[in-house]
Amino acid sequence: MSERSEPFDRHSEVLFRRTDARVGELAVRRLDPEADAPTVHAWVTHPKAVFWMMRDADVAGVAKEYREIVDHPHRDAFLGLVNGRPAFLVERYDPARVELAGRYDAEEGDAGMHFLCAPAETPVHGFTLAVITTVMELLFADPATRRVVVEPDVRNTAVHALNAAVGFEVAGTVALPDKDALLSVCTRARFLAATGAAVSPALAAEKAAEKAAEKAAEKGVRE
Repeated sequence: MSERSEPFDRHSEVLFRRTDARVGELAVRRLDPEADAPTVHAWVTHPKAVFWMMRDADVAGVAKEYREIVDHPHRDAFLGLVNGRPAFLVERYDPARVELAGRYDAEEGDAGMHFLCAPAETPVHGFTLAVITTVMELLFADPATRRVVVEPDVRNTAVHALNAAVGFEVAGTVALPDKDALLSVCTRARFLAATGAAVSPALAAEKAAEKAAEKAAEKGVRE
């Protein structure tokens, strides 16, 4: 699906960019809690965002929530653009320290993720898949990220199917303070296998290295 991708650049407003054949250009920049609050408020209070659990928030509350997130040492927030227009929200966090701390078997290189697409008047086929693929590429563009961990509500069957489509495996259910979650994890290798060409060159190189290591190990066992 991905025709072109550009990795994380800390010196640019746009941190990541890729092109999808059906959707167009998807880009990600850091969220500005105050400036972006009206836009994000419209998304998180929409009836379709019931699992985001911010339906009753006002604009000031949204700004406060995301100011706390971007200032947190183990959290971050991003705004996604599609063809230059705001279209999705991304949260990244360290699951070993927040959200899932003490509730799952954490591994070095784990990155937690939430994402939300803006409500669309006219749905675009493949849009949500293009967004989650972009989010996953963004996270895996960081060499330190080895797995992406998610904890959607057990009732959110639509996102469960979407997660499976990009390589997530269910690890079990987790009781969180605000929901019963379906803990799922996705390694770099599984993401590459599930999405094919929809990966950055760095991911492809890593997969090739993994295969070479496996072959070397097999050769050692046989000999």
